[in-house]
Amino acid sequence: MNIKSNIKTFKKTRVILFDTFGTIVDWRSSIMRAGKKIANRKNIRNIDWDSFARSWRAGYHPGMLQVQSRERPWVSIDTIHREQLDKILSSFQIDQLFTESEKTEINLLWHKLDPWPDSIPGLTRIKQKFLIGPLSNGSLILLASMAKRASIPWDFILSSDTFKAYKKDAKVYLGAIHLIGIKPSEILMVAAHNDDLKAARSHGMRTAFINRAYEYGVDQTKDFNAEEKWDLIADGIEDLATALGC
Repeated sequence: MNIKSNIKTFKKTRVILFDTFGTIVDWRSSIMRAGKKIANRKNIRNIDWDSFARSWRAGYHPGMLQVQSRERPWVSIDTIHREQLDKILSSFQIDQLFTESEKTEINLLWHKLDPWPDSIPGLTRIKQKFLIGPLSNGSLILLASMAKRASIPWDFILSSDTFKAYKKDAKVYLGAIHLIGIKPSEILMVAAHNDDLKAARSHGMRTAFINRAYEYGVDQTKDFNAEEKWDLIADGIEDLATALGC
């Protein structure tokens, strides 16, 4: 990586937006660890919690697609997560072991995801030079709760709730540009997902790809590497901070 040229290229960058699930936080390992703790408390045996986490996440995109296609009115990601939770508790044949109150608490695990080890130190460095915040499909309360618990140093939060839309809907990116009130070229979108960056770039934002090749584990079928010539490609948030001269 040519750090000098990157510093020059991004001299006019003022705001950096981050995808969150998979880019900043490790949702799969977080849900897997939490599931194992629940299993110990409830004396549940023979559950593959990695598979449980991946199955839960698998309902994320179909649930959002129903909203995006206008098949159903707007619902937050917390509702989508809960609907999928009910399905997988049944498919893993453990739904009868939990009360409704306990299921509500389990659904809040998405509010308590752990960052990747490089995320907090990298964001802390980047924050010294730029305004930073998530541009995420997470709900506002999810993103705020996650940040508070894990000390994620956001300056502001842009949630799907803000725009009543999910990425890759143009309303999310254009809405962010409008709210921030600066030129799109002064905004850098950071993500571990090529399609997110493609959408951001189509609206004039700069782009940075973060390598998270094991986000989905054995279910991962894409985003093993940068699929286009993004403005920056980094092996983590600290690597990104170095490339940005932070």
